[in-house]
Amino acid sequence: MSSRRSFLQSISVASATAMAVPSILQASNKRDDAQVAPESLKFHIGFAGYSFVKFDLDQTLQMMNRLQVKYLSVKDFHLPLNSSSDQIAAVQKKFSDKGVIPYTVGVIYMKSKQEVDRAFDYAKSFGVDMIVGVPDEALLTYVEEKVKSTNIKMAIHNHGPEDKLYPTPKSIYDRIQKMDKRMGLCIDIGHTFRAGVLPEQAIMQYADRLFDLHIKDEEAMRADAKTIEIGRGAINFSAVLDVLRKIKYKGICSIEYEKDMDAPLVGMAESVGFFKGMMSK
Repeated sequence: MSSRRSFLQSISVASATAMAVPSILQASNKRDDAQVAPESLKFHIGFAGYSFVKFDLDQTLQMMNRLQVKYLSVKDFHLPLNSSSDQIAAVQKKFSDKGVIPYTVGVIYMKSKQEVDRAFDYAKSFGVDMIVGVPDEALLTYVEEKVKSTNIKMAIHNHGPEDKLYPTPKSIYDRIQKMDKRMGLCIDIGHTFRAGVLPEQAIMQYADRLFDLHIKDEEAMRADAKTIEIGRGAINFSAVLDVLRKIKYKGICSIEYEKDMDAPLVGMAESVGFFKGMMSK
């Protein structure tokens, strides 16, 4: 592992893109004799907006272009929840100019009906059909009403063992399984793993309500595990991808990179490259 990291850091940042890293992975994974997965078995890769919390939108879009990733879940530090129509139009133009698709907004926390209203108005104004959110449990019925009236899906995000409300995908599913089918889950596989649940099992079990995925890796299956580059940790990505193919997952696999956040590009490239390499096996 250390030699792989050293090699990645020895190349220039400009070449540390998703085009460069998969070639390294092809060698390390001995893919010469492996069959390459057809396009129908691959998935769209995106980024969860929190990955770019230290960067403005222009920098974020530039980095995504260098990584050759074109889907972004937009956070409010790039597009404030109270943005005017002019501000929204300006941000939409930046996405269009860079060829990046804002496919959802969030994670958005909602602790009142007013905050629920604001989140749905925000998503509608920005032109996306899904919110990745964390509404308080008492608001779920009201959220369901908004889902029905707007046709905007709600993908509730689990946040691991520290989260008293939605620590696991099950804690979400148990609350929404009898609600409108546009009430679903954004499964964060790293938080799921830290909570002692295998992500491939959760994906299979809750496939009928799986709208979005946050992809990361953890150093171990324990509550205090650190998030590290995808492929260096303990999550079985071969099993995760097998299950995604089995359920015919149509959503985005959004990488959420939370290491070296002041200078993340090399680690992001390694993570994107590993995931692409695993998809192509």
